[in-house]
Amino acid sequence: MSRKIKLIWDFRGPASAKTAEHHEIHLKEFIQMEKLPLNITGFEVINEMFAIAFMVVADENMISVRDALKPHRGEIYEE
Repeated sequence: MSRKIKLIWDFRGPASAKTAEHHEIHLKEFIQMEKLPLNITGFEVINEMFAIAFMVVADENMISVRDALKPHRGEIYEE
């Protein structure tokens, strides 16, 4: 199995939690439209002014997804 990459979008401000939660919906829609092999998404509230949304992609899909969705950062995903 290839390496998995966690693509991350950062949201700041008092509405960051709701924005990250809503962004995850769009990430799930993108996975369905593109028929990507992995279906791992989520959002995390770091504090009241900072939240993230993320999706995990296979290494071979990372560049095309990155170019299409423009995440703020990425990291190796370990289960």
